[in-house]
Amino acid sequence: MPPPSSRRSSRRDSEALSRRPSIDPSRLVPMNKVFQIRGIDVFNVVFVGAGNIMFGSDEGPWNHSFRFEHKLGPRLKVVALIDPAIDRAAAVLAKKRETFVRSAYEHTRVFKTLEDFVKNMTPRERPRAVIVGSPPMFRGTTRPGRDIELQILKYFPEAALFIEKPIATGPEEEIEEAFKVSQAIIDSGSVCSVGYMLRYLKGVQMIKKIIEDNDLQVMATIARYACAYEAIAKQDWWDKSKSCGPVVEQGTHFCDLSRYFGGDVDISSVTAHSLEWHENPGQLSKLNIDESRIAPENRIPRVTSATWKYENGAVGTFTHVVALQGHDYSCELEVYADGYQFKLVNPYVQPVLYIRRPGSDLEETHRFPDDDPFFSEVSNLIDIVEDIEEDPEGAIILSSYEDACKTYDLTWAIRRASEKSRKNV
Repeated sequence: MPPPSSRRSSRRDSEALSRRPSIDPSRLVPMNKVFQIRGIDVFNVVFVGAGNIMFGSDEGPWNHSFRFEHKLGPRLKVVALIDPAIDRAAAVLAKKRETFVRSAYEHTRVFKTLEDFVKNMTPRERPRAVIVGSPPMFRGTTRPGRDIELQILKYFPEAALFIEKPIATGPEEEIEEAFKVSQAIIDSGSVCSVGYMLRYLKGVQMIKKIIEDNDLQVMATIARYACAYEAIAKQDWWDKSKSCGPVVEQGTHFCDLSRYFGGDVDISSVTAHSLEWHENPGQLSKLNIDESRIAPENRIPRVTSATWKYENGAVGTFTHVVALQGHDYSCELEVYADGYQFKLVNPYVQPVLYIRRPGSDLEETHRFPDDDPFFSEVSNLIDIVEDIEEDPEGAIILSSYEDACKTYDLTWAIRRASEKSRKNV
């Protein structure tokens, strides 16, 4: 589908990104070396969602509450936890209250909806930031019950927003809804950051800095995401009708990184092919879910491979693979410019960046053992909320809601193109 006017970059968003779309890597400081923001005033926060992304799990390094605790210290006051699963929310709060961060949670109240909190809120509980980590299928639209972003803008127009990615996992025809939400956020003037944390990696920002310092034009991006399917025991993840499929739900990070370097994508140029579950190479031997409970038309592909043109003429490719066993994923991103090759390996756990420069056939190796992009994205958001003055060297949000909508649009275009070209069952 051709992009309508609602998908065009707003002037403010585009100009902000063109002025300074990156952060000096030296300013991305590990969490254990950051001084907590001093002050006697409390910093009220509302958490929407009591799941793994907000409070952590054994499956990965995500845990937003942990980063907010370390950034704000005793100033942090979580005034409300919004989740329809009241028992789960109460359980995570009970655990927090048994730790050294008890002061942040001792007065936290649990509500099923944001509206319930608003009805019972005292003036002293107005939040300065609302952190949305609820499942993406319940947000990213203008429709009642799935419009948490618009609710926040209505009740707390002065609050900053942090929205987890992807911004939505609804049906394709609702993509326009996400762009409407984006426009509402732009019109409100609210500070809003979307959780594409890989943009905040030191290695990613090092690539950006070299590209900017040398006035390079990116020629191509090549991304690969191979997941360890044996460790994915969540039934809904394997059901496209619930998760939207692995490219939209999981591969979104690497589609976003590709866009971060290549720029806006010509959506009409996207082509893709897939290896489906019913084809001989697509048979998996270590599934930890019962795929027979999923309708055949909703079972996810094992491989999706896509190519596209960026609007400036560069070329992008992305391959998502459901093939590895064990626990560790295998992910890489390559970026090419005249004389340069950048290869970022294993960005989720122990990032390594290999650089080949003009005049040499050798690769430099850069490792970042203390890097924590989850903390960097939270730290930058809080710094912006705390200091609203223009500072050319200050914090910057690297992923706006509008930018996240464009990534969402790309992932859906890849899924659509792969389904169009696939063999039927």
